[in-house]
Amino acid sequence: MDTDLIESKKDVLAMADTKGLGEVIKPLSREIYLFDTYVAGTTHLKDTSVLESIKIGDKLFLQREENKYDDNAIIILDETKRKLGYVPERDNVVFARLMDAGKLLCGKIKSIDPKGTFRLINIEIYLIDF
Repeated sequence: MDTDLIESKKDVLAMADTKGLGEVIKPLSREIYLFDTYVAGTTHLKDTSVLESIKIGDKLFLQREENKYDDNAIIILDETKRKLGYVPERDNVVFARLMDAGKLLCGKIKSIDPKGTFRLINIEIYLIDF
């Protein structure tokens, strides 16, 4: 029995060396739903082509950003790391604190509602728990 355990440890270490630690940990992580909100600032995007390529269910990356207008700014990126907008200022304080404490957050597109030239993009925010 002890031998099996040791072999398993070696297998995990070998996988970490070849695939990277992120791939080994990925099956052990889960997403915990936190909050519904929307993407703010889409009308100020320099590259609006990102709005044409997103769809419901797309995974989003959340990242803290130094911003002279908002100390708690969290930028929202699509799967190819293109800027989509921001977590709204009214919703970002707790999420910024979590991220500053080392927690990993992500998002998922819940709905896209065209309103003339504007698109209301509703998202869900998740905490990635390991």
